[in-house]
Amino acid sequence: MSASTRTPFSQTMRPYLRPRPLAAFLLGISSGFPLALLLGTMTFWLARVGIDKKTIGFAIGLTTPYTLKFLWAPVIDRLRLPGLTALFGQRRAWLFFVQALLFASVWMLGASDPANHIGVFAFWAIVVAFLGATQDIVIDAYRIEILPDDELPHGTANNQFGYRLGAFAAGVGTIAMASDEGLGLGWATAYGLTAFCIVPGVIAALWAGRGMHDAAVARTDHGAWLQDTIIGPFREFFARRGAVLILLFVMLYKIGDAMGQGMLNPMIVELGFSDTEFVAINKVIGFWGLIVGIAMAAPFLAWLGMGRALFVSGLLMLFSNFMFVVLAIQGHSPLWLAIAVATEQVTSGIGLTVFAVYLSGLANLAYTATQFALLSSVAVVGRTWLATPSGIAAEALGWPGFWLLTMVVATPGMLLLWLLWRGGFVVESVRQPGAKEDAEPSS
Repeated sequence: MSASTRTPFSQTMRPYLRPRPLAAFLLGISSGFPLALLLGTMTFWLARVGIDKKTIGFAIGLTTPYTLKFLWAPVIDRLRLPGLTALFGQRRAWLFFVQALLFASVWMLGASDPANHIGVFAFWAIVVAFLGATQDIVIDAYRIEILPDDELPHGTANNQFGYRLGAFAAGVGTIAMASDEGLGLGWATAYGLTAFCIVPGVIAALWAGRGMHDAAVARTDHGAWLQDTIIGPFREFFARRGAVLILLFVMLYKIGDAMGQGMLNPMIVELGFSDTEFVAINKVIGFWGLIVGIAMAAPFLAWLGMGRALFVSGLLMLFSNFMFVVLAIQGHSPLWLAIAVATEQVTSGIGLTVFAVYLSGLANLAYTATQFALLSSVAVVGRTWLATPSGIAAEALGWPGFWLLTMVVATPGMLLLWLLWRGGFVVESVRQPGAKEDAEPSS
């Protein structure tokens, strides 16, 4: 992309403050907290009460509903909720219904005792995962439908900022509330208070109004239900050029980053960092790294275009994993923990936002919930199913070797990106002005 066609920085930043991108930010907060409670916070909690690394690794498998949510997404797309759909519209009706159940389930998860009743804990973890994944189906579809094309990159960046902020609240905030070195409220109360992260999503939905999907739902008759709900979304997607290659790329792109995140908090506990050190470094360094990373994402896309942005952000996420190799070698070093956390937050903020914009653009507005659920489910397959034996890998290789392994397993995703880029498939379906320019690599 030539310098003359690049968007000025001020113009790329202004849309962040428009009403619908701001609504996407609030939706992101509600979307981000459940999974963080089931990954970062849960693994920290389990490590603190003496659960071994192998068990913690397999406990990550409790988030499996996030990999299967495309199976029930068609129902969310088309099934009307009596009374609620007529009052709020399809997307908001499902959002309010699921959030009420999610709120209660998070309280029950916090009240479980994994040290003595791991079965009860696992049950409520799966329930929270199912409801959190269902909330994601609704929020992702609703976000895509309320954002016009020219606001999609910034709205998605805002949504990712909100998502990471919700995850930050559920991770650092919940641990700070629960820890005896923090507020000392205990895990039950800390989880329960974190459940109030559903509130920003409620506010956003009331503010933004109905999604564009409601009229389509109203026109669907019973005879066309099977076609519109089950067959249509998948047939439309797989009819596209390079559909299978795209799905393979989506599955493998973030696999190294995701594999590492599952074992990050157990490593921090094992290296001897106190709760106070963990919270302080994440609260200051991590939070501002998050803001910088998310804020850079939309200009990053505007300057590089989708293909190059995916490639560069993938390299940056590899670099962030290398920082944890150094931390593992250094051991209990607050300085290197701060460096690693800052690097991870900035690079993940850029990479996850670029990736989310890419996935958002691949979803046909006629089947938003189902197709985005399919894409995002494939994206977390690696995180869930490869992360489950990550505790075994950490046990066998040690922490430095484990983090080097996460860099190795990220390589196939980068190779697939190159193949997609060479074939012109990377941005073919992405709804981003000017993205077509980057469909082929420069010679």
